[in-house]
Amino acid sequence: MLSSLAQAQGLPTLEDPSRGTGSGIMDTLRNYGYDIVMLIALLVVASMFVGVCYHAYGTYAEIHTGRKTWGQFGLTVAVGAVLLVVGIWLLTEATGVL
Repeated sequence: MLSSLAQAQGLPTLEDPSRGTGSGIMDTLRNYGYDIVMLIALLVVASMFVGVCYHAYGTYAEIHTGRKTWGQFGLTVAVGAVLLVVGIWLLTEATGVL
């Protein structure tokens, strides 16, 4: 048991949450929860970006087969960009409530 404690001395220390440790354990847990929600929001925005890119790439590929036009591709990119901006804004507002 003592030898395992001696080996753990080289490990890094636990980081404080981004909003600080707070005045008690509940504040600290609430601040860690905020960081978790922010991480989930970041993953949601990243998945939205990947979805828009995937759809735009599919539309681009269909241009070469003649099923789509360049105008439809431009519309796809424009609507995707607007959806990303709205999604980022909504998630920013939602995390601001916390």
